[in-house]
Amino acid sequence: MKLWRPWNSQNGMKMAMKSIENQKTKNTKGLSFKRHYTINGKSPFDQFTYDLRPSVIRNPSGEEIFRMDHVEVPSGWSQVATDILAQKYFRKTGVPAKISEKGAENSVKQVVHRLANCWSGWGEKYGYFKNKQEREIFYDEVVYMLLAQMAAPNSPQWFNTGLFSEYGIKGSAQGHFYVDPASGKIRRSSSAYERPQPHACFILSVDDDLVNEGGIMDLWVREARIFKYGSGTGTNFSKLRGSSEKLAGGGQSSGLMSFLKIGDRAAGAIKSGGTTRRAAKMVCLDLDHPEIEEFINWKVEEEKKVAALIEAGYPSDYEGEAYQTVSGQNSNNSVRIPNSFFKALSEKGDWELIARNDGHVMKTIPAKKIWDEISFAAWSCADPGVQFDTTINEWHTCPEGGRINASNPCSEYMFLDNTACNLASLNLAKFFNKETNHFDVAGLEHASRLWTVVLEISVLMAQFPSKEVAQLSFDYRTLGLGYANLGSVLMIAGIPYDSEKARNISAAVTAIITGTSYKTSAEIASILGPFQQYEKNKNHMLRVIRNHRYAAYHAENAFEEIEIIPQGIDADKCPDYLLSCLQRLGPGLKIRRKIWIP
Repeated sequence: MKLWRPWNSQNGMKMAMKSIENQKTKNTKGLSFKRHYTINGKSPFDQFTYDLRPSVIRNPSGEEIFRMDHVEVPSGWSQVATDILAQKYFRKTGVPAKISEKGAENSVKQVVHRLANCWSGWGEKYGYFKNKQEREIFYDEVVYMLLAQMAAPNSPQWFNTGLFSEYGIKGSAQGHFYVDPASGKIRRSSSAYERPQPHACFILSVDDDLVNEGGIMDLWVREARIFKYGSGTGTNFSKLRGSSEKLAGGGQSSGLMSFLKIGDRAAGAIKSGGTTRRAAKMVCLDLDHPEIEEFINWKVEEEKKVAALIEAGYPSDYEGEAYQTVSGQNSNNSVRIPNSFFKALSEKGDWELIARNDGHVMKTIPAKKIWDEISFAAWSCADPGVQFDTTINEWHTCPEGGRINASNPCSEYMFLDNTACNLASLNLAKFFNKETNHFDVAGLEHASRLWTVVLEISVLMAQFPSKEVAQLSFDYRTLGLGYANLGSVLMIAGIPYDSEKARNISAAVTAIITGTSYKTSAEIASILGPFQQYEKNKNHMLRVIRNHRYAAYHAENAFEEIEIIPQGIDADKCPDYLLSCLQRLGPGLKIRRKIWIP
């Protein structure tokens, strides 16, 4: 989803200054918020009771590797949630003595406040709120939802956000960049935390070049900046020549796989024992690359070595010598498959592998052979995954900026190379009434709007690992809002997970969250202007949004410019209260049983 830039490109400085000036008096154009979970005049922190608990982490052998006593959390939190907070999310150094005599956070109140206060502070500074009262409501509602575990941002927010604004922690500069929202100019960050790295998901490009900027070795440096602050990245490596292709200076390329092994080792150097988490990395490759078969079978062959080492007596755990000895253990791998391949597969045809330097056909393979290799590898070691390249790009909202070539490590973010996305998730279990088996739709809509604003502000305040990522993230303002605990809700309701009813309920909930987020996005745009590249991509974006709407309304004959027609929501297998919400979000299409049509 593309969210809205605070000011359009033609009037950037003028509107920026005007927005800041409005905050000094009364900004009549800012956002307003209603209290849904909080009480006017009462601190949201006081709406909960708290426990003081120990948190202990042990390794597989039972040895204690982490301990913190007197961790303050809401009474309803699980011990697992407490341990994650204490081990990973608490800041361990640099907290002022007036807050913590040991220099470390020890209460969820401290963490939640530095997050919510940082977001609301940046939002107030740049004109997102109508007045200070609206900022206070925004802050209170965010605090409540975090403490109640109704919603949560991605991990880098917990790691990095608010460390400077609350504690004055700067940290030395690490080579990051940001775009000054007032001037539109790219600036080099002067510290690690004055502008945090709140984005979890990055997509980086790589050129077929060894040492220059944007090349292979430079990619490992950019990845390291991302991993260091708890984020993940994905890259399509299809530009790199195959092992038998010629180099400009003579000789042959060492090939794609040799460089992937270097990147795998670099990512593996960032271990889970650090203050954030282990490296998260996605490697994508187009299906016509000369080394596609070696890539497909990479982990299959490495797993054979692991089995042999374990048989020889080496430890079998993931951190043990057997796994540490082999390559390919620090990334998710995916192949990018166009519709043309499936056509060749269905016709029992051949598939061509294409040279990267001059585009000639290097090898022809039966399409079935490649598909069998993909299937066996996925069965054997769970990699590679498949990404449907044609469909992904048909649903691309901003193709004027280029194709979608890759995804982040978990594949929930797919957009242009050299962009980043910050995420948040809604806990569906907290919006579901076990007695009535109904979702709190009003609560879902409220949360979707609130957290869309949180994510949008997070783009404003962020820094990025390269100039390109800083510029494109400023230009497109990508963000992601998702959910967790769908399976739990379905089981509680007694609905089979693999059923038509379950799929239609999940589709309706997804559509409500998506529609509310886009509605909020348009609301922000009406106040602060659309994102910078909106006009170039306006027709594409509106087409994709219409297609989302047609899918929600099961309007099978209405889709525009897509080959594979999605399955729409079947009104017979979806509760009426969810359907009525969809109708309200998207008026103009009539509800019909079996099919929703214009």
